Amino acid sequence: MQYLFIIISAVFVNNVILSQFLGICPFLGVSKKISTAVGMSAALCFVMGLSTLVTYLIQYHILINTWFGQQIDITFMQTIVFILVIAALVQMVEIILKKINPVLYQALGIYLPLITTNCAVLGVAIIVVTKEFTFGAAPHMLNLAESVVYAMALALGFGVAITLFSGIREQMELNDVPKAFRGTPIALITAGMLALAFMGFSGMVK
Repeated sequence: MQYLFIIISAVFVNNVILSQFLGICPFLGVSKKISTAVGMSAALCFVMGLSTLVTYLIQYHILINTWFGQQIDITFMQTIVFILVIAALVQMVEIILKKINPVLYQALGIYLPLITTNCAVLGVAIIVVTKEFTFGAAPHMLNLAESVVYAMALALGFGVAITLFSGIREQMELNDVPKAFRGTPIALITAGMLALAFMGFSGMVK
């Protein structure tokens, strides 16, 4: 039940794009086709899940730890270390995707290496080491398993949002949109309406 609570909260209530407004660049850039949106979602899910696992272990076993009998806290290096971990994982994804699916690799284009600087990935890595959930009476810091589940659920929420958005954009290409609203304007209006719709879930989990 606890994990279900985390998943529902991450996918619907705290959707990384539509509620926390992280990762807007790929959301707008890779959402013209459902196929590329799904590919980006899968790549981001892999990077986000693995980076959360690695950065969590680094946070609590290297940046905060006891060395030679003394408590060491070097969390001021958190952002730099996390970015290096994410960059290495993105390079791994690029190499694998280029070998397995060159067509999708070409379709994602510049947005695939930009996962390195995607604020959603770094934001989630930082959030999961500071996030508190209330289970029962007292706030509860996420443990390793809960952190990975939360990160994967946030990635799933990213996938749900971008896939819905890309489906709507594909349909809009077939409709007679006024000239002044074609392209980016109607995309931003649609994204805003999706965000309002997802904010309706905010009463589900407090």
